[in-house]
Amino acid sequence: MQSPQLSWLTNFIWGIADDVLRDLYVRGKYRDVILPMTVLRRLDAVLEPNREAVREMKASLDEAGITEQDQALRSAAGEAFYNTSPFSLKDLRHRSNQQQLRADFEAYLDGFSPNVQEILENFEFRNQLNKLSRSDALGTLIEKFLAPEINLSPYPVLNGDGSVRLPGLDNHAMGTMFEELVRRFNEDNNEEAGEHWTPRDAVRLMSRLIFDPVAQDVQSGTYLLYDGACGTGGMLTVAEETLKALAEAQGQQVTTHLYGQEINGETYAIAKADMLLKGDGEAADNIVGGPEYSTLSNDAFPSMEFDFMLSNPPYGKSWKTDLERLGGKDGIQDPRFIIEHGGESDYSLITRSSDGQLLFMVNLLSKMIHSTPMGSRIASVHNGSSLFTGDAGQGESNIRRWIIENDWLEAIVALPLNMFYNTGIATYVWVLTNRKPEHRRGKVQLIDATEWYQPLRKNLGKKNCELGPRDTNRVLEAFLSLEESEQSKVFNNADFGYWKVTVERPLRLRVDLTPERLQAFSEACEEAGERNLPKLAGVLAQELGEGPHLNYNTFSGHAERFAKREGFKLTAKHKKLLQNELAQRDEQADPVVKKIHKKAQEDLLHGLYATSAGVVEYESDSELRDTEQIPLTEEGGIAAFIEREVKPYAPDAWVATGSEKIGYEISFTRHFYKPQPLRTLAEITADIRALEAETEHLLDEIVGSV
Repeated sequence: MQSPQLSWLTNFIWGIADDVLRDLYVRGKYRDVILPMTVLRRLDAVLEPNREAVREMKASLDEAGITEQDQALRSAAGEAFYNTSPFSLKDLRHRSNQQQLRADFEAYLDGFSPNVQEILENFEFRNQLNKLSRSDALGTLIEKFLAPEINLSPYPVLNGDGSVRLPGLDNHAMGTMFEELVRRFNEDNNEEAGEHWTPRDAVRLMSRLIFDPVAQDVQSGTYLLYDGACGTGGMLTVAEETLKALAEAQGQQVTTHLYGQEINGETYAIAKADMLLKGDGEAADNIVGGPEYSTLSNDAFPSMEFDFMLSNPPYGKSWKTDLERLGGKDGIQDPRFIIEHGGESDYSLITRSSDGQLLFMVNLLSKMIHSTPMGSRIASVHNGSSLFTGDAGQGESNIRRWIIENDWLEAIVALPLNMFYNTGIATYVWVLTNRKPEHRRGKVQLIDATEWYQPLRKNLGKKNCELGPRDTNRVLEAFLSLEESEQSKVFNNADFGYWKVTVERPLRLRVDLTPERLQAFSEACEEAGERNLPKLAGVLAQELGEGPHLNYNTFSGHAERFAKREGFKLTAKHKKLLQNELAQRDEQADPVVKKIHKKAQEDLLHGLYATSAGVVEYESDSELRDTEQIPLTEEGGIAAFIEREVKPYAPDAWVATGSEKIGYEISFTRHFYKPQPLRTLAEITADIRALEAETEHLLDEIVGSV
């Protein structure tokens, strides 16, 4: 069918909504009726030639007492679906009684095969029947879809002389028309479109990014494609078309199998229906979903691996329910999310429960093929938080570290703002593979494509621009060339990594035994129920003087000796009161010694200082505690950085033992920041003089009117 004919057919069906549903449904709900009815009419037309054969097979199977009937009925229908009811849509068109029409229509729906039933259930189409029947719209709707002006059958409609009046609609054309209806409804319903619909220009770019680099390597054979958040299935179908066109251009013949998972019932129904309408029943069976099928907590393809994967997971969406289903943060054992890496057998990829988008990428990576020469290629869309959210050792940072240290990340492309329907935020395409070519190994490319777009003539929700063919080609040219430019930067993997360490300073305490301090200490001890300590403090003041006493270790030794002399032993609680209520921090005091190690050794990095008495370990001051983020590329490592950047300002500082954690983050802003040129003095002066002149003129008007 030619494109104008297909467009006319799409417009006709689009018009049915206005003709039949205008006063019955709000515009955003038209699709709840039109999409399932389009599916039903197509399936009804496809099944027409073998309808009687299916009914006869059904009767035969029932008579024989055979309960497993699905495959036999599919065979009788010659399709991956069937209908065993005594009705077709044409049989229902002349029902004058609305009650009888509804009963027969429900019997007609009940006759469909289980895969079609699942589509209808997820469309929740039966929920519409009461409204359609009460308003006398059901019969009109059926009449419209059976109108003689259109043909949704794969078979041509003939004139009396045998000539073709209306050509048949092949599976590809039917799928194209259905996708166009879905696109229109999504764009017409802008507030929801972005939840389930990725703009085609973005999908085309993603497909090219995963296929173009391996164009010469694609051989005749079978390839598996997967989307773990497949929505209406558009990414899979565009990717399939792109791969087949690329293979054909190379003189290769490829077979593709599409797999997808989607939690939203309606969009899952659309995806599954689209596959059936295209005549691919196997692909329809490979689309799994509905509310009980969350990709994160209920992986539908746990043991499968895929050649090519694309996904646009939800951003900023809580996955707390999934986390609870998986056993909670401390009980999760899913091998996708708790792995072995960096010498850790329980390396956690668990992100914050408020945003699970990176876990969808982890799910894709868990399904990579490692046994083929081409491996797997992945394109996944994310917002900016996936680049930098999460501190070292936390899930998001661990995911980035795992990806980059395995050398899977080829590139990240920053897309133009306002490309998606329901958000104007920055979005990025991550391109990953486990088979990097030699010239890309150990490197990551960042591409700033934020200025490569063409404006739309009319906004679609937040979407006000799109990637034209020229823009897509510019991105691909930058990606494939791997050359440095204003929009393309190439980094070594380690450039994104850092150590995060805790830097400690010694606790320095002085003790004053003035009457005022003793009185305050006495009151604190009384609140704590300690009566011996105020008396001990008085003895210390008499023996040692008011102070200040700048060596707390010496003072503490005196306190223990005098307490023993007074007939009691200082407990841990007593010592804590003395330190917290009597002593005060003072930068001029001596460091408080925690322990003296008799075996002499020097480790300035971790707070051990060699003296004639042995190796001294100091108490740390929590109020002076700080952290440092040290690049993995730092020459000399952590010690050199501390010596150069910390010691000159805090000679007594050290890195807390065991505090070192490795993190990764990717800052597009820093790498592509373009400072705005400062205004010249002449420009500023001119503005000031203009303001002065305007003010004087205004003052003249005010004064003149008095």
